[in-house]
Amino acid sequence: MKKFLIVGLGNPGAEYENTRHNIGFLILDAFAKASNVVFEPGRYALVAEAKIKGRSFRLIKPTTFMNLSGNAVRYWMQEENIPIENVLVVLDDLALPYGSIRIRGKGSDAGHNGLKDIQAKLDCADYPRLRFGIGDNFSKGRQVDYVLGEWTAEEQKDLPALIDHCVKACQSFGLAGLSLTMNQFNKK
Repeated sequence: MKKFLIVGLGNPGAEYENTRHNIGFLILDAFAKASNVVFEPGRYALVAEAKIKGRSFRLIKPTTFMNLSGNAVRYWMQEENIPIENVLVVLDDLALPYGSIRIRGKGSDAGHNGLKDIQAKLDCADYPRLRFGIGDNFSKGRQVDYVLGEWTAEEQKDLPALIDHCVKACQSFGLAGLSLTMNQFNKK
C-alpha cells in the first residue's frame, strides 16, 4: 500500500485552536473527520491514519509547537518509511490572499518558522507543501498578533468551504499525484 504523510502545522493548546497560524491543524481535523478517523497521541505529534482507495494517509499534527515541527516530520517519515516526495506540509501563508491556496513541490521557507525547522531537520527544501492564504491585513509591527489572532466573523463564513477544498487537495495529492493536484487546485 502506497503511504503518504500529511503534516498540518499549528500550535498545540486551546489558546491557539482557532488562530490563523493553526490552519494546518484545522485542515487535518477536517480530513480526519471526513475519513472517520480520530487523532491519538504519538511521538512528537497527534496521529491518525486514513485509508482511501488503496492508499494510506498518515496525518500528523506536531505537538512540538510550530518552530520545532521538523522533529515530528523527520520522526514520522522514518517511522513509516515514507519518502520525501510523499510528504505534504499544510501551512498558513501571509503572502497569499485569504482563502487562496498554492501547492508546490519545493520552495523556500518564505520566513515561516515551521518550514525553517522542517528544512533544517530534513536538510532539504524539496518537499511538497500546501500554503493556505491568510492575507496580510495587519498594521506595521502587528504581524505576530495577526497570525496568532482568531479568524474574523467575515473570514469564518467562508472557512468551512475553504477547508473542505484543502482536504480534497490533500486527498488528490495521494490519489492523483502532485502535478495533477497542482493543476487542479492552484487555480483559485
